[in-house]
Amino acid sequence: MSNHPTIIQGGMGIGISSWRLARAVAQLGQLGVVSGTALDQVFARRLQDGDPGGHMRRGLDRFPFSGMAERVWEKYYLPGGKPEGQPYLSPPKHVQDSPRELVELCIVANFVEVTLAREGHENPVGINYLEKIQIPHLPSLYGAMLAGVLYVLMGAGIPMKIPGILDLLAQHEPASYTLQVAGAQEGDDTTIAFAPRDFAERELPPLVRPYFLAIVASNTLAAALQKKANGRVDGFVIEGPTAGGHNAPPRGKLQLNEAGEPIYGERDTVDLGKLRELGLPFWLAGGCGSAEKLREALGAGAAGVQVGTAFAFCAESGLREDYKQALLKKAMRGQATVFTDPVASPTGFPFKVARLAGTLSEQEDYLARPRVCDVGYLREAYRTADGTIDYRCAGEPVTVYLSKQGKEEDTAGRKCLCNALLANIGHPQARGGKYAEKGLVTSGDDLSKISYFLPPGKSAYTAADVIAKLLNG
Repeated sequence: MSNHPTIIQGGMGIGISSWRLARAVAQLGQLGVVSGTALDQVFARRLQDGDPGGHMRRGLDRFPFSGMAERVWEKYYLPGGKPEGQPYLSPPKHVQDSPRELVELCIVANFVEVTLAREGHENPVGINYLEKIQIPHLPSLYGAMLAGVLYVLMGAGIPMKIPGILDLLAQHEPASYTLQVAGAQEGDDTTIAFAPRDFAERELPPLVRPYFLAIVASNTLAAALQKKANGRVDGFVIEGPTAGGHNAPPRGKLQLNEAGEPIYGERDTVDLGKLRELGLPFWLAGGCGSAEKLREALGAGAAGVQVGTAFAFCAESGLREDYKQALLKKAMRGQATVFTDPVASPTGFPFKVARLAGTLSEQEDYLARPRVCDVGYLREAYRTADGTIDYRCAGEPVTVYLSKQGKEEDTAGRKCLCNALLANIGHPQARGGKYAEKGLVTSGDDLSKISYFLPPGKSAYTAADVIAKLLNG
């Protein structure tokens, strides 16, 4: 366990855990983690904004396949950036057999993000993915591994097949992943396939196989992964329901409190004794952003803690500055609140939302937004009547969803997280010159405590301030 960092910086949202944040944390000897979610979209939008600072170009120049790098650059780069109010050109949506240009964009985007996070130091860097966003996994992992990522963290699902995929990709061997398809029948082809050598422009030596850390909410799932995964699981992040983003639903029948939030009980408590018996390192997450919680975790046999919320609002995070400052001020006044919304996410998982005027946390802003699904990472694959695979999202127009065998009750209160999370980092899609997407900030319950990290007399804090507080109190 002593070979692993004590503090894992959470891989949050879309672009919140950017290369800047991960690099800042890694330079201080802890595990900096970039978010791998929707990196292809983020990369394409950065290029269309003119690549401020030239960072994407610098990363591309280190990519081992120059032809692929130039194709991506020529497709999306706009010198000086797109005019304000003009919509972004969006990459195609992911499907079972995605077009080559999208696969290449995934490889390149993940490579560049990890490469930039690794600049200027020799410490390990990790990347975080959501298992439920399955289609981009294979090319995304390969791109990150080409850049030398040393940790892969994955939750929001049961990542049984990822360890074996890491083994194959390290050798540039073909890999496949089974897409979850609602209504699939025996004999249906639900396989996603990726062959690295079909994309390579030259032979490369074997890659480093990164450590795999599964993000789980129970010791039962941890034990199942250790026993049944198709390769080596190197440890676990045990994430409680106070953590930001998507939460595991409560076990048993869903019950809501007076505020309309899911109620978690004894069945949702992790048995740390049984977890220790597995003999693998584990980190505790969710409400662990303090020196006291770190000491408690170490005393309970953990290798350390994963901290998200404190880093999400530090200077190096990708969160828009206006959102960051507004929520920092609310926290300082004791007015910051987080609502665990049982219906906001199209996935049906509870999703934590920070209340902030001018974002989709407010009912009037949510109702004013036209329902549209044009990014599509959280779409559900389903079997059509003729046996083919199509995709639907509970956040898309209701009539469209119903035409795809969806249930109307599943659309109530659903929000477009894909567009909102891209807006959170300053890349809002523009629609017809009349509407710009608004954000929806997610945060753990520790939002109310983030002013703890502010140095005296300051209105902002850094990743270094967070680490110093966690280690030294």
